[in-house]
Amino acid sequence: MNHAHSRPSAIRRFLHAQSSAGLVLMAAAVVALGIANSPIGPGYAKMLHTDFGPLSLEHWINDGLMALFFLLVGLEIKREVLDGQLSTWPRRILPGIAATGGMIVPALIYLAFNRGPTAAGWAIPAATDIAFALGVIALLGNRVPASLRIFLAALAIIDDLGAVVVIALFYTTGLSLPDLAGAVAALVVLIGLNRFGVRRLEPYMLIGLVLWVLVLRSGIHATLAGVMLAFTIPMDRTPSRSDCDSISPLHKLEHLLHLPVAFLVVPIFGLANAAVPVLGLPPGALIAPVTLGVGAGLLIGKIVGVFGFTTIAVRLGLADMPAHAGRLQMFGVACLCGIGFTMSIFITLLAFPGSPLLQAEAKIGVLVGSLLAGLLGCAILHQAKRDTCAI
Repeated sequence: MNHAHSRPSAIRRFLHAQSSAGLVLMAAAVVALGIANSPIGPGYAKMLHTDFGPLSLEHWINDGLMALFFLLVGLEIKREVLDGQLSTWPRRILPGIAATGGMIVPALIYLAFNRGPTAAGWAIPAATDIAFALGVIALLGNRVPASLRIFLAALAIIDDLGAVVVIALFYTTGLSLPDLAGAVAALVVLIGLNRFGVRRLEPYMLIGLVLWVLVLRSGIHATLAGVMLAFTIPMDRTPSRSDCDSISPLHKLEHLLHLPVAFLVVPIFGLANAAVPVLGLPPGALIAPVTLGVGAGLLIGKIVGVFGFTTIAVRLGLADMPAHAGRLQMFGVACLCGIGFTMSIFITLLAFPGSPLLQAEAKIGVLVGSLLAGLLGCAILHQAKRDTCAI
């Protein structure tokens, strides 16, 4: 029984951290937009493209700092699957079905607007930003049942896993086989450290750095090195004591990364990538197929995918509704799933490399679609009453 009681406090801490980070990320996005559309906008863009060693500042942020974000994502996925909200099939079914619908329908809506080269952006509206979504829920207080917050967190974690797979399979070009072989060798060493019971984090992080360099050079996106590293970090079941020595390496690293990633790495990414000079774009950019596809994918696709697939799953008896959650509340949460900031903008950079106009159009779609989805979800959840009506 004690183990069962320890779970809610752990997930509440996770939800609180993500919610606070979402509010900081909102502020960073607003500041970035303000800078980009001010007189210092061109100078700011030039600074981001200034080279520092082998990479520009923008690339250091997107390929380097964001590897830490993906490392944390990988740690959270591993923990939740092995010993958390996704550790059993009954817990995985509803958020898994919802996440699947929330990836498929937005992609199809995007492709309805786009053919040819711009079709490469099909995965942009398929991602949910957990920090942003939980940040909006934090503003609503106790109007949203804890079960729906946990459902949203589980859905977003599965969504992140789907995004990682999509990036690995569809946004990898120009492979360097020697570097790829070196990356595989580094990964084998990391797995070996795990198998032989090495629990100190330093060897993992050192070899993880080598892995990042090799993956960067191989043609696979460098941030995936963070996920690979995360899956090799040893993890025990939920620690029974709070002293640091009893905590497994995965829990320890996750604890060390949470605050820096949430309140430094992701806001810096937002400052660098939400800086869209809207005022300097051609008028057609606001109604371009990419803009409309991304915006409609997030606003309409996520709602239809998440709410529609959830409704079907519950009515077919495949899964149960989250406790104390009503139909309108689930619809509101489906709206919040249309907030796709961090991962959506990240995929934008991979989908349209070397095309600032297409990147800007996609980012406008992300920002507008996410804003409308967030406002709609917030309004619905604010009005929804806590009831137990079935879908």
